[in-house]
Amino acid sequence: MCRAADDPPGPSNSSPLGEAPRHLDIIAATYSADDPYGRPVYVVHYDSRSPDGTINMSRHSQTGMGFGFVEVMVLELDRLAPVYKRVVVGVAIHQNSGPRTFGDISNAGVVVVQGYRQLIADNFEQVADATAATVVEFTRDSSGVWELREMVRGFDSDPVLFTAEMGSPQQ
Repeated sequence: MCRAADDPPGPSNSSPLGEAPRHLDIIAATYSADDPYGRPVYVVHYDSRSPDGTINMSRHSQTGMGFGFVEVMVLELDRLAPVYKRVVVGVAIHQNSGPRTFGDISNAGVVVVQGYRQLIADNFEQVADATAATVVEFTRDSSGVWELREMVRGFDSDPVLFTAEMGSPQQ
């Protein structure tokens, strides 16, 4: 089981007094073996889960207040049907209070873990001008084993458009 969280503990989604909360969302897109770089078969985010329950949100906060991580997504790749070859996980910033980039959000970050072992940690510094970013790509090889590859890439799109773009081949 892998977990991705989009905000280290602390005042990370806080915003200046009088401004709307700055809100990040973890998004996972699942791709078929027939078209691993095409359209996602399905997308999982704060308002959904995978049809088979293998990818879901176990924590979602819209204010950034609370204990521990603001958002946690659980991926049970070992249970994912063999027709799926690729899963891309990213983070998008809600844009309902005007354009925001990762550089506008203090302490933004993402952590990918397997059990208690940290696999990836990133603070989005290299994509500070982006409004969304991919974080990690999981691919299944011909023997059925999942491999992880860090894939921090910035995008300048809203969360809806990001779900269509996030799995595109890297340029």
